[in-house]
Amino acid sequence: MARANAADDFARARFSVRSAFPSASALPPLQNCEPAIRHAVLGMAGLFLTAFAAVSFSIASRSYDVSVGAALAEIELIASLAASELDHAPRSGELQALTKILPESALGRGRQILISDRLGRILADNLPPGSARLLRDHLGRSAALRRNQPSDARLALSDGTEAIAVVRQLAEPLGSVAVIHPLNQVLAEWRSAAWRSALLVLSTAFVLLAIAGAYIWQTGRARRAEKNCDRIRGRMDLALSRGRCGLWDWDLARGRVFWSQSMFEMLGMNPAAHSFSFDELRALLHPQDLDLAETASALLRSAACAIDHEFRMRDAGGNWIWLRARAELVQEEGASTPRLIGIAVDVTEQKLMAARSATADLRLTDAIEAISEAFVLWDEDNRLVTCNSKFRKLHGLPAEPLQPGVAYAELMSWGSLPTLQAEPALEQPSSGARTYEAQLADGRWLQVNERRTKDGGYVSVGTDITKLKEHEEQLVQSERRLTATVTDLRRSRQALEIQAQQLAELAERNLEQKAEAELANYAKSEFLANMSHELRTPLNAIIGFSDTMQRETFGALGCMKYVEYCRGINESGQYLLGVISDVLAMSELEAGHTRLNKTRLEIDSVLEQAVKRIEPAATKRAISIRRETFLSPVLYGDRPAVEKILKILLANAVKFTPDGGRITVRARRVGNATNLYVEDTGIGIPAEVLRRIAKPFEQCGPIFNGMKGSGLGLAIARSLVDLHGGSMRIRSAVGSGTVVLVHLPIPAGIERGANIVVAA
Repeated sequence: MARANAADDFARARFSVRSAFPSASALPPLQNCEPAIRHAVLGMAGLFLTAFAAVSFSIASRSYDVSVGAALAEIELIASLAASELDHAPRSGELQALTKILPESALGRGRQILISDRLGRILADNLPPGSARLLRDHLGRSAALRRNQPSDARLALSDGTEAIAVVRQLAEPLGSVAVIHPLNQVLAEWRSAAWRSALLVLSTAFVLLAIAGAYIWQTGRARRAEKNCDRIRGRMDLALSRGRCGLWDWDLARGRVFWSQSMFEMLGMNPAAHSFSFDELRALLHPQDLDLAETASALLRSAACAIDHEFRMRDAGGNWIWLRARAELVQEEGASTPRLIGIAVDVTEQKLMAARSATADLRLTDAIEAISEAFVLWDEDNRLVTCNSKFRKLHGLPAEPLQPGVAYAELMSWGSLPTLQAEPALEQPSSGARTYEAQLADGRWLQVNERRTKDGGYVSVGTDITKLKEHEEQLVQSERRLTATVTDLRRSRQALEIQAQQLAELAERNLEQKAEAELANYAKSEFLANMSHELRTPLNAIIGFSDTMQRETFGALGCMKYVEYCRGINESGQYLLGVISDVLAMSELEAGHTRLNKTRLEIDSVLEQAVKRIEPAATKRAISIRRETFLSPVLYGDRPAVEKILKILLANAVKFTPDGGRITVRARRVGNATNLYVEDTGIGIPAEVLRRIAKPFEQCGPIFNGMKGSGLGLAIARSLVDLHGGSMRIRSAVGSGTVVLVHLPIPAGIERGANIVVAA
């Protein structure tokens, strides 16, 4: 079982693009710790070298002390032996007698023996000729050496040589014996050993640094290789994903199938952590398509080495995807059975395009067949592309559809050409197209249109124009009758001129009556304006006094009924004041007394102010009001007039919208103008009422019966819009709502914010 799992892992690693070039997140835990291991190796190498150098230095220091101590002990022994012998030896030839008594090695390795008298004169020595003859001069400025104190045995000789020395006092008449050993001779072997240790340390350091450098270089190379692999893997995954294809690896012997990452993405599935068996894969395949087990068995039995099949597979959403699989048998070195490795490409779009193309061809064939004219299309080699039954019938060809690709001469030999009585060509364009008329032997007329196509072929359409020819004949006859009629018309011309003179007189009288009517209308407007002012003065007093009484400013009224009566008086006064204000505004507009101060306006501020005024009434009826502004945040106009227009439109929208409805106010820049839209979900306006809806003093239709108001709101709004040089349009459907469009132009003179005053 472990071997089978290992084989699966190896196959996935060898096949999968993501496994072949693993990303950092897919590396084993040990490789993820590689930077820490690299630093740890360097640290361990440095620590080892430091410890090794410290130990070597410690050993060298210890060896130094041992060498000096051993040399000092040895010369002390020699000095003691020499002093003992000299105390019992004859007084002449001391050095010769001493050399015979002392071992041969005592005077070796550069040791010096000096014998002096009481005055310090050197009596015998083994110094080279010309040396100092006083012991004090030879020993330099060092103080007298004391016995058994090695620290005082270190001195510098008169020639500057460092040495260790031991001095022993002798019996008279001799003074002392001194044994001197130069320090460079003492440390000769120690230096040799120290150099060998240093060489060993340096060699070890070089080897460790070389190994660490090789490791770092190798890990750096591995990291670069991993980055290259990640980059290549990303490119291959991207190419496979964008190309809508996936890689397959089929182990035919074990019945296992491995997919690439792009295959899972193509099917909208999460990447599986295991391979698929044929049974698991068969559940995703369409039952009427490819059977993988039979395909694998057939490949193993046959000599074929590749497959190319199209089949359907279910994706994660349950949809069928068309795939085209191309694979080849691969016998790997060392493997007992071959593997089928290939690629599966998503061909769903090609299938859909082929189906659409077939459907389009069928529709085109039906459309050509439905043409009432004889239609035929030839290619650049004069071979048939398509034709309809009218063409076959005209040329006496077989009734069944003809096979495309038939040559023109061969096709015409199968039928019989109709007898034509050709007419001159109607046009001969330079593009190779022509149109001509021909009359058949049975009396029918054909208009033949031939046009060259872009690929060098041409299309020919024969239209039956028999009825058109008959109509032309009728037109000729009608022309004759028309000529006779013209003669009659000339006779009646004089009578018409007389009637025209009479009509001119009637028009002049009509203009006079129109002027009188306009004068009367102007007088009416002046009267209404004056009367409105006269009515508003007492109404203001009534409203003010009723409001004061309602608030009980100067004391209680004594009865709540009085308060209710005052509230009713105030509301009625407010309503009557609004009606009178509308009449006054309408009369001022008709009389031409209204003046506009057009400025650059912030549309958001204007809409907010207009909505704020009408919002309480809408809130009581649970009607929502929404504001939308597009493109331009400004408009040009008179602010009070624009706010009054919006207030009138919003008030009407609230009035005619059922409870819980919706009102939308929009502003949009259109060219050199600003459009304001007021849309509601109200009861709507019938089409026959729209023509009269904005006329003064009219409430049209039974649906408006019982609605309060003067009926001047839309008339005032339209007059103010006209005064701005704009227009107002209303679109409505009964039961669906109403949309009012206010179009306000932007004059070129105020593009930079200039103000313009307009008088009505």
